[in-house]
Amino acid sequence: LRKRDIPYRIYGGVSFYQRKEIKDVLSYLRLLVNPNDEEALKRVINYPARGIGNTTIEKLTVAANEHKISIFEVIEKLDSIDIRVNSGTRGKLADFATMIRSFQVEAQTKNAFEVAQYVIKHTRIIRDLETDTTPEGVSRIENVQELLNGIKDFIENQQSRNEDASLSYFLEDVALATDFDKEKDPEQDRVSLMTIHLAKGLEFKYVYIVGLEENLFPSAMSINTRSELEEERRLFYVALTRAQKQVYLSYAESRYRWGKLIDCDPSRFLEEIDEHFLDYITPKVPKSLNRFIDEDIFGSVPKDKIRVPGTSGNYQKKVQSKNVGDPVPFIAPRNLKKISTVTKGEQPEVDVAVGNRVEHGKFGIGEVMHLEGSGSNRKAEIRFEGVGVKKLLLQFAKLKILE
Repeated sequence: LRKRDIPYRIYGGVSFYQRKEIKDVLSYLRLLVNPNDEEALKRVINYPARGIGNTTIEKLTVAANEHKISIFEVIEKLDSIDIRVNSGTRGKLADFATMIRSFQVEAQTKNAFEVAQYVIKHTRIIRDLETDTTPEGVSRIENVQELLNGIKDFIENQQSRNEDASLSYFLEDVALATDFDKEKDPEQDRVSLMTIHLAKGLEFKYVYIVGLEENLFPSAMSINTRSELEEERRLFYVALTRAQKQVYLSYAESRYRWGKLIDCDPSRFLEEIDEHFLDYITPKVPKSLNRFIDEDIFGSVPKDKIRVPGTSGNYQKKVQSKNVGDPVPFIAPRNLKKISTVTKGEQPEVDVAVGNRVEHGKFGIGEVMHLEGSGSNRKAEIRFEGVGVKKLLLQFAKLKILE
């Protein structure tokens, strides 16, 4: 939905990037790119818990203000700055700074997705989330998994268009997407996203039930007992009966889980629907993929080797003849671009003003039309020649002011 700029509203929840576990991971990534990001530092300096309390953070903040340096720089200069913290706390602060610097070292040889994986593993965020065994706790782990998938997808899409695929650009894209969520017109038509439980009692002209795959719906946790499987089947019935006109059922032949592409089997619930009520179609080939399909490179693919919805796994259903396009063989992801990081003293925020002419590495030369926000959230609207108006987060934009 984000890729196609389709407005949506999440009922009974919050926007993906506003979830705590997502903010935590993103804060580590922001700190990796810019150790002087104090908002990110304060969020993760004691998460997962490492014994650095609010009193210590307040002392660090005071020292940073007095010496006119960042909190991270204060931590790295504890031996030369007089702060009343005990030796145990000093050791924990030093370990935290060393960890962030180690992430930057890893980023020199890893792409953005690999760095994110490395950060999540070595901060032990997943281990902390695993202590909550409730469905909500499981969902939080799945959200972190989806963030990783999103980073990998973002990089591959950017590189396919020969555009910036750096971690900095991903974080900028996330920041702007988050602002877009906040600015949406409440009266605007949009797609309603909700769980099946929340949909009980509601009706819609058109309903889309996605992710109809084994181990997803029904979930892996419910297929071992008859009672839990029946509950999943009942929920599927509830979802089907929310539609007044049509319901669209879809599943993925493969999806990323923790960055690995796995094959998926269609949900058993699909087999239980009378074929009289089903209309099978195959996906239309997106125009954006046509330029990647080159028989001289990949060779022609035998028809019996191409998997088509309805003909793979244990779901042997006949696809009707009114197909809207030919199936496309899976194309392996391209090599991912390495990212660069900032070290202390690098990538200062440019002090731009309305009316300044600036140069951006991707969009070229433009004029600053409007500024908003402050600190790490300061943004600029810039009209670029031949490109149009772009809203950029100054922290990551790397602008050069032209004389």
